[in-house]
Amino acid sequence: MTPATTIAALLRAEHSDPFAVLGLHTLDGSHWLRALLPGAMAVDAIDVDGELLAALVRRHDDGFFEARLPTRCHYRLRVTWHDGTRGSYADAFAYGALLDDAALDALREGRHGRPFEVLGAHPLTIDDVSGVRFAVWAPNARRVSVVGSFNNWDGRRHPMRLRHRAGVFEIFIPHAAIGDLYKYEIVGANGALVAKSDPYAFAAELRPNTASRVAQLPQLRPLPAARAAANDRHAPISVYEVHVGSWGGGPEGMEWGTGHGARGRNGFERSEHHQNLHGAWPNTCPAPAQTWRSLAQSLPAYAASLGFTHIELMPIAEFPFDGSWGYQPTGMYAPTSRFGTAEDFQDFVAACHAHGVGVLLDWVPAHFPSDAHGLAQFDGTALYEYGDPKEGFHRDWNTLIYNFARTEVRTFLKGSARYWVERFGLDGLRVDAVASMLYRDYSREHGQWVPNAFGGRENLEAISLFKEINEDLGSACPGAITVAEESTAFPRVSAPTYAGGLGFHFKWNMGWMNDTLRYIAEDPIHRRWHHDLMTFGLVYAFSENYQLPISHDEVVHGKRSMLGKMPGDDWQRFANLRAYYGFMWGHPGKKLLFMGQEFAQTSEWNHDASLPWELLDDPRHAGVQRLVRDLNELYQDTPALHRLDHSPQGFDWLIGDDRANSVLAWARFDELDQAAIVVCNFTPIVRHGYRVPLNRVRQSRWREALNTDSIFYGGSNVGNGAGTIEARDGAIELTLPPLAVVFLVAA
Repeated sequence: MTPATTIAALLRAEHSDPFAVLGLHTLDGSHWLRALLPGAMAVDAIDVDGELLAALVRRHDDGFFEARLPTRCHYRLRVTWHDGTRGSYADAFAYGALLDDAALDALREGRHGRPFEVLGAHPLTIDDVSGVRFAVWAPNARRVSVVGSFNNWDGRRHPMRLRHRAGVFEIFIPHAAIGDLYKYEIVGANGALVAKSDPYAFAAELRPNTASRVAQLPQLRPLPAARAAANDRHAPISVYEVHVGSWGGGPEGMEWGTGHGARGRNGFERSEHHQNLHGAWPNTCPAPAQTWRSLAQSLPAYAASLGFTHIELMPIAEFPFDGSWGYQPTGMYAPTSRFGTAEDFQDFVAACHAHGVGVLLDWVPAHFPSDAHGLAQFDGTALYEYGDPKEGFHRDWNTLIYNFARTEVRTFLKGSARYWVERFGLDGLRVDAVASMLYRDYSREHGQWVPNAFGGRENLEAISLFKEINEDLGSACPGAITVAEESTAFPRVSAPTYAGGLGFHFKWNMGWMNDTLRYIAEDPIHRRWHHDLMTFGLVYAFSENYQLPISHDEVVHGKRSMLGKMPGDDWQRFANLRAYYGFMWGHPGKKLLFMGQEFAQTSEWNHDASLPWELLDDPRHAGVQRLVRDLNELYQDTPALHRLDHSPQGFDWLIGDDRANSVLAWARFDELDQAAIVVCNFTPIVRHGYRVPLNRVRQSRWREALNTDSIFYGGSNVGNGAGTIEARDGAIELTLPPLAVVFLVAA
């Protein structure tokens, strides 16, 4: 019989090896079956046909039972509970280890490309018994148990088996099933008892609850072959950034068209799409709670109708606090339960692809919150984070920093990146806050950071991790891209790793964004003194593969909306905004706008409220939206505006120094040296007969392809008409509309 001290240790969940005691064991020729079932009144051992093998003796009132069986055999436990209910169950302690040493070695050594196939909760069937295999990395824990809706959240029921030098605990729990809630109850190295969500969970409970939920590993969803060309650096990439919870479902009463046609863009020849400023959009307002299913019915078609090539979703990995907008994730493998299941998200991505729109996901490896149920001090030690606060704590965000030097943490992050791309068929990842990972002294004063092994400020481990992630995605998910939000002059962020770069495909141009927004906020009368803010970006425009971002960060925290940044009266504010968008679409670099900016939202973005779609009842706002649609159409239709975005051969200044008139003009070229011309007038003064030299431009006959002052966009309709503009003596003469940008293409 089992010693009383052993029983007491099991009931306190302090036994060092419960698998050595519980279940069926042979000792001195006898076969002893022991079960720990708190809440049970009686337990019988039965065979698989339901025949009685033995009635177990209740050795402790808290639920310890044991009996000698006549032979070793497959058995079930028939349990009578305190409330009188009965059930027959397979015994978790009848199953041996399921994870093989090769997989665990690969995890420990950082060689496993899909750690999510090993760790986490995986439904499976063993000998006709359905259940879930749980596995978690917690090398310094004294004890780990799975607690959940299937065992009354009792940590004594299912203590896990410590496996291997990898520090992984595992258990197979029969009859646990998809949909069940669970956590890991951990006695840490410090002796403290905590309940942690599963770092590798594929689903989670809806906040404010924090349990993980058993879910099937999502099936592979390869990126459609056509998307590789759409993601190429020579392609026209125009991104619509979306916060899922507050997008709101789109406007009522607007046409989902395919664009206006080039003849309507200049305002002088009416196209069939310009019947009115509103058109006819079906009523698609969603229910108050946004879901992937409702979003799939509206967002892909809306983005496609405005000519956006990609949707970028702000983070959707599970996160506890709505006010973090997803940038403080706790579930790096779990699509947030706010909007539906992983399968629903897969279907949303497929709906976007069906409309010819790619999907980029904001991915956050820079930091994680210190919530008690999350990764912080996971096994009683600084397991996922750096132990020294000078390395492991972000003072800006009150969050923790991953230990980029630790092999298992690197595997966790690399696996997460691959998981999202390959399991959901994503076009790629936008990686948040890259600069904060590249530098050990990021936002830290002298003496408040730890130098690298060579005494420098670079985080060498994070740098190597980015290279590995980008190489891994390039190999496992061809055609997918990564975009870095990197705000410093760190070199070669978007260069291939074989050329000494970090391996990202694109980098956000934060300098361009800050400079140009400062300029456009100036009163036009003062702009001559700030002219260099608009030209300086071309000094370094081709040093990286840049994307021009006007993101959510520019319309929050007192920065005002895009329209609110503009100076002057209402007419000038709208004209300035239209001119800024024209400047942006004509400038080298891929494009990104945050939702609401496409129709000149008047207020700052509020994550708790839907976008103010009712503004589109105002022709001025509808006109800005129409302009964005036509800019995207022109951008895609004109190779010179996108093919050589990242090459100096694709750009030539025509006028860069007319600060007195606040005029800029340049030419864009494709590989065949075919050109488009962009001319900007950032004053409210109409300039007649303005001479623009053509320099290396070979074409001599031009037409005005788009004019941001068009009546169709809410402008004053000043411009160059629908006729042909002839070059004379190596130049063209134009009428420059007020606070406007005109695009010229070959006639």
